[in-house]
Amino acid sequence: MKGYYFITDAALSRSGNISDVENALAAKVRIVQYRAKGVSTRTMLAEAAALKKLCRGAKFLVNDRVDVALAVGADGVHLGQEDLPIEVARELLGPEKIIGITVGTLEEALTAARQGADYLGVSPIFFTRTKADAGPPAGLSLLRAIRKAVSLPLAAIGGITLANAAEVIAAGADMICAISEVVTHPEVCGQVEKFQKLFAC
Repeated sequence: MKGYYFITDAALSRSGNISDVENALAAKVRIVQYRAKGVSTRTMLAEAAALKKLCRGAKFLVNDRVDVALAVGADGVHLGQEDLPIEVARELLGPEKIIGITVGTLEEALTAARQGADYLGVSPIFFTRTKADAGPPAGLSLLRAIRKAVSLPLAAIGGITLANAAEVIAAGADMICAISEVVTHPEVCGQVEKFQKLFAC
């Protein structure tokens, strides 16, 4: 797991989730997370199924909803601290599926690693308005501490821009996500490519 980590956000998007994911895949994104807040389960199911079909060659994850992930044959889920416990999600999904966990402290990171998470989402790195319940910024110091403590892939999210992405990668992020920096841009593919190039340096 390395490179730009794409997360959908229909509320911010200029062109909609389908177009955004198509453009992200054109920029060679290898992991896509479908996140949908405030929509019905049926709407989620239909859109997740459509996005899953697009993600040939890329891993497709569903945020929070293990049931939707199972229903569409997703490659896994991304869970927050208040979602299903890892052990329950693993029992439902099986050993081959990917389970990512959002962490905001070193203790949460160590616990998630011990419980069998496949990767960690460290959030928020900087101040962000994209996720209302994101909490106070974790900062690069926490990212560095988690990098030293665990060997799992780390996805950094929260307030990341092209201006600060390089220092986030230098602090230990294997993947970065910059939702508003990408989906609000008129050229989603080109914008993602700019982030992807940072991993080639």
